[in-house]
Amino acid sequence: MSPSDIRPGEVAVPLPEHFDAQLYFIGRIRTPWTRREDCPKNARESDAICRVEVDERWADALTDLETCSHLFVLYWMDRARRDLVLQVPRDYREPRGTFALRSPVRPNPIAASVVRLIERKRRVLLVAGLDCLDGTPLLDLKPYFASTDAVPDAVVGWHARR
Repeated sequence: MSPSDIRPGEVAVPLPEHFDAQLYFIGRIRTPWTRREDCPKNARESDAICRVEVDERWADALTDLETCSHLFVLYWMDRARRDLVLQVPRDYREPRGTFALRSPVRPNPIAASVVRLIERKRRVLLVAGLDCLDGTPLLDLKPYFASTDAVPDAVVGWHARR
């Protein structure tokens, strides 16, 4: 992304010179989408079956994962810009703070989706419920616990007012 890719009302800041942490990508996500404009805007917009390919060194970490119906998938939106503090969502047309949005554009472009696990084939998971580009780096997998992870009365005020 270049500085000219900013919508009216958006604000960018200079990024720090150095990183504070290091991450290990534990695999890659394979999806049907190679262009941003084709990718779903959120994970619930598609039933596409995607592949979560875990690197061989982490294969044993998948033990018992097939007993889970749903998972949290954390991934790194590696093609997103990282310098916007105010963004103008396409469907809203007014600036919002980056941390009030689910946009991949953020200082650390970490995304999370709750996916339905369809099948585990050794170190490959077939899942439904992703919204990322093909080849996206995988950060982590966690079981989704409906009893503790679901908050039915959660509200995003600016979105609810729409």
